[in-house]
Amino acid sequence: MSLFGGLPDEEPQPKMAVTNAPLAERMRPRTLQEYLGQDQVVGEGRALRSAIESGKAGSLLLWGPPGTGKTTLAQLIAQHAGLAFEPFSAVLSGVAQVRDAIAAAEKRKSRTGQSTHVFVDEIHRFNNSQQDAFLPHVENGLVLLVGATTENPSFSVNAALLSRCRVIALQSLPKDAIGALVDRALTDRERGLGVRELRIDADAKARIAVLCGGDARRALTALEACAATCVDRDVITAVMVTESFQHRALRHDKDGDLHYDLLSALHKSLRNSDVQAAVYWFARFAEAGGDAVSVARRLVAMAAEDVGLADPMALQIAVSALQATQFLGMPEGRLPLTQAIVYLAAAPKSNAVVRAIDAAVLAAQQDEQHPVPLHLRNAPTALGKELGHGKGYVYAHDVASGVGAFSCLPDALRGVEFFVPGERGFEKKLGERIAENERLRRGEA
Repeated sequence: MSLFGGLPDEEPQPKMAVTNAPLAERMRPRTLQEYLGQDQVVGEGRALRSAIESGKAGSLLLWGPPGTGKTTLAQLIAQHAGLAFEPFSAVLSGVAQVRDAIAAAEKRKSRTGQSTHVFVDEIHRFNNSQQDAFLPHVENGLVLLVGATTENPSFSVNAALLSRCRVIALQSLPKDAIGALVDRALTDRERGLGVRELRIDADAKARIAVLCGGDARRALTALEACAATCVDRDVITAVMVTESFQHRALRHDKDGDLHYDLLSALHKSLRNSDVQAAVYWFARFAEAGGDAVSVARRLVAMAAEDVGLADPMALQIAVSALQATQFLGMPEGRLPLTQAIVYLAAAPKSNAVVRAIDAAVLAAQQDEQHPVPLHLRNAPTALGKELGHGKGYVYAHDVASGVGAFSCLPDALRGVEFFVPGERGFEKKLGERIAENERLRRGEA
């Protein structure tokens, strides 16, 4: 038996339409002309489209959010190449199933000379050994591998397999593509809802395009849910659409790109002093079920990295928000986090602290290992004192100014400035204080 039914010596037959299948499955595009929303990769005149139409697309990794057409594109590639199509899911299959598929491909190759198109959905869920099982067969042309993943292939697919496949990035479908898909489903009398002669008002169609988040499957599922509440020739309204999406789950992947993209959007909004955007990205992250402590930690890092000493209170507020979130949990933790977010976004910004430690680390790594000046060395023993340890050191509190007239840097680094204060917020005043202390260390009255 082959992996997906039928004897190995049987050629796969086209699937017949299943009338009771979900609308999203029935409306799956059958041609590249029907394939919507990915013109940047398979639009007219694109290199990949030409390669697919000529049957020479090669092995690919299709990377994109759910509902963007990865499985459909894989099927169209196999269709144009005229290859047997062996699909399976990495969630349900293991090495044994891979070997079965390869064995069927070898038999087909020896009998007909035809290669096999192997489609692996959610290929990122395969471990390294499972992914490695494809390598020799991709190299010798036994199989054309097309993998689909919602995770960044650079992190989720091993380097050996990644080097043998071209990565194609698919994007969430734009609103006009979702609108066209809805119209097609409502008018198609063979696969869609056309026989019911339903209509949809403009507001309702726009609402579907917004709420589906660029996911064609969710858009059609919502449309089907609305249709189920209508009588024939009825009009689908925005109220119906909102009702069908009332339990909408925002997209989020705890360990994937979107998790870090949302945190990145929050951090960059804070850095750019955009209060409104920072609050929005936090809301997106929180409502999608993101870990609140991850946000709080990011705020602590941002306070030190991007606010620094331009506002010394920023770090205290960020740490307090972290502690409050750990104490309260969610949803109450949203309030101290939002308070900290607003404060950090509005605070003056400086990365002088980052530049200071980076410059000092570079000097420590690349310069010679400068000895500690004698006057700064500890002198707990008589021998140390005889060697001059501590000689010339002045206890700062014994000086009226509170600053001893000596340098604490090695001689070779005297005059070097690692921390250079900015002109924003408290750092301007801090710069004045640093300059005054430097003057006193030089012994100037």
